Amino acid sequence: MDVLVCVFYVVPALIMAGATLTAVTVVHRSRAMGRAWNSGLTAEARCLRSYTTIGGGGDTSVSTTLHHVYEFMTRDGRTIRVEESNGPATVVEGDIVTVHYTAERPQRATAHAPRRGLLAAGTVFVVVFCAVVVLICAGFMVGFHEFSSAWDSAWKAQG
Repeated sequence: MDVLVCVFYVVPALIMAGATLTAVTVVHRSRAMGRAWNSGLTAEARCLRSYTTIGGGGDTSVSTTLHHVYEFMTRDGRTIRVEESNGPATVVEGDIVTVHYTAERPQRATAHAPRRGLLAAGTVFVVVFCAVVVLICAGFMVGFHEFSSAWDSAWKAQG
């Protein structure tokens, strides 16, 4: 198979895999956050550290992400330390916040306030966007296959 033809199948397949992985990750994180909110277990956590990471640059846009490290004690007396991204910029080291967690996985606690509607809307948006990307890539691959088959048939008929 020609290298150029292979690229027209491999690149869309990689994009499809990335979109699918993104959708699965977002759904998984959304469900974990929903479970923490629905568990009814909360604790007071102290912000141990707050820091920012920077991504991108060069030819791409620069993005910053705010991270917080929280420590809290579960109802059964375990001390848990969690790191969470995209928290409020008003929380600084030493602040006390409420975290929501599940008894089974307290290390997946969240300090984000329950906003179920916003969480559901964001999750649906990302999943639909990823599905559209997958469909466009699949359509491109099918279209390219049809085009290349027709081209090969026409080429063989001439020669």
